[in-house]
Amino acid sequence: KEKLVLLLIALLAMPLSFAQERLWFLDQLEPGTAAYNIPTATLIEGNLDVVVLERALNEVVKRQEALRTTFIITNGQPAQVILPELWLQLPVVDLSVLAENESETEARRLIAKYAQQSFDLSRGPMLRVFLLRLNHNKHIFVTIHHLIADAWSIGILFHELSVFYEIYSGGESSPPPDLSV
Repeated sequence: KEKLVLLLIALLAMPLSFAQERLWFLDQLEPGTAAYNIPTATLIEGNLDVVVLERALNEVVKRQEALRTTFIITNGQPAQVILPELWLQLPVVDLSVLAENESETEARRLIAKYAQQSFDLSRGPMLRVFLLRLNHNKHIFVTIHHLIADAWSIGILFHELSVFYEIYSGGESSPPPDLSV
């Protein structure tokens, strides 16, 4: 059974782009580094439904293959494998019990801590999310490995996240068209 799984993975594997190959190689030279993480913190003000946000996030993950990609070695070469599905849980860290200045200090500490955690390229996911609750403001923090994202694609991720949040919270928006690639 294990050999069959390995064979299927090898069949699904695709070559890396030159940019991915370079980043993968650098990760192999210095395993455990966070140098190629892309930390992003976004403030969300107002009422926030965490269940709806988690659902919207997972709809984006379902649409965007890059967010489901992992990296393996097959036949001695690095390759990428797109997982058929991936569900991300959105953990919530409630800092609202702290005084305002303490919660801001703790939020900065947690963001820095998670931004410095390396990704396991072979296991994934290459996206790490959590929500910090500060009084009436909420923060979502996303760290993505540069192997699957850049500044432009992060903009797309947040745009789609807001569109699907609006849809799933009862808004009138229609979903974006399916992606051709």
